[in-house]
Amino acid sequence: MSHGFEIQPAQLAALPQQKWLRVLVLSMAFLNRQIVRCCMVAMFVATLILTYSVISRYLFNAPTDWQDEACVFMLIGVSFFSAASVQSYRGHIGIEVLSSLLPAKVNAIRLILVDVISFVFCSFFSWKSWTLFYEAWTEGQTTSSTFAPPLWIPYAMMAFGMSLLSLQIVLQILTAMLAKEPKKELA
Repeated sequence: MSHGFEIQPAQLAALPQQKWLRVLVLSMAFLNRQIVRCCMVAMFVATLILTYSVISRYLFNAPTDWQDEACVFMLIGVSFFSAASVQSYRGHIGIEVLSSLLPAKVNAIRLILVDVISFVFCSFFSWKSWTLFYEAWTEGQTTSSTFAPPLWIPYAMMAFGMSLLSLQIVLQILTAMLAKEPKKELA
């Protein structure tokens, strides 16, 4: 968990010992890195669009009607697509009071329980987002602005991002549950 400026970059959790799970975890980590790179580009493009909009409106008296929705769509994508990457570092907001008070084994169980509850919520959110995407796609829904972009775009980004987040949580649950405790040597 972040407490401000970090001396060292965040590290991924230890890789699982099972080869099939390690391949899945590494594949997801690779996908997360690529998505985060795309998110960085989208954030930069959104700033360029908003800057253009301000310059166009105030210097040239030529307002645009598309910039707000384009930027909102990009920010929706950035928020939802990057959620799985943030989860891979356990970077979402959490309360550390319990983790410092509980014994290690109890805390490990608490983390798994929190992950299971998070998975249930994210899976439900993902499912509802996919249904919204389907409805917007089949019914041709658009926003009510004059630009009127199709609503399936943000719904697809929400659905895909939440699906990735759900998958990331499943990988973390499997990694935690299949982790073997180190053998203690007898003295």
